[in-house]
Amino acid sequence: MSLLERVTTLVRANINDLLDRAEDPEKMIKQYILDMQNQLIQVKTQVAAAIADEQKLYQRYLQNQDLADEWQKKAELAVTKGEDELAKQALQRRNSYQSTADGFKAQYEEQKQQVEILKSALEKLEAKIDEAERKKDLLIARSRRAEAEQKIHETMAGIGKAGALEGFERMEEKVEEKEARAKAVAELDTDTLEEKFAALEQTADVDQQLEELKAKLRKPEQGA
Repeated sequence: MSLLERVTTLVRANINDLLDRAEDPEKMIKQYILDMQNQLIQVKTQVAAAIADEQKLYQRYLQNQDLADEWQKKAELAVTKGEDELAKQALQRRNSYQSTADGFKAQYEEQKQQVEILKSALEKLEAKIDEAERKKDLLIARSRRAEAEQKIHETMAGIGKAGALEGFERMEEKVEEKEARAKAVAELDTDTLEEKFAALEQTADVDQQLEELKAKLRKPEQGA
């Protein structure tokens, strides 16, 4: 993969897509950012090398162009002195340097365009990493919240499925059943010894009241 293709791939990388495929989003987010930072260092190094190559090509172009210009002047001097043969030799040397200069110039211009593309791609990559850095904490917080919500839903679903809630309801029914039995036993066990004596005393009082009532009713008859 060429340097430009690598940079373009990195620029197109979407951290949200990576998050969808991550088993542990929090770890993967941090790892992806670390990977991008390491790749950024590599890309910067290679872009710097490309810029250095551009400058070298430009210097080689200037060197050969200066020599071509120098031999052009020598050819002109030879012509003014009537040295046609010497002028031809100077022109041949000029043509050789000019051809080399033109070749370096063409390579320099191509390299310059490539460097500009790489610089633009590098700026986009840096912006992408900055965006990822800004979104990192938010994405981690969202991941943790989603995980917590999922656990809550799973727990609530488990409670309603023959789990703790059903067991608790069974215990509640047993407690109510025990309370009902205790109440029934209490109601059946009310005829205690004290209550029997109290009943006898109540009967004695009623008997005495009955005798008094009879005696009262007999008095008018005796008077008659």
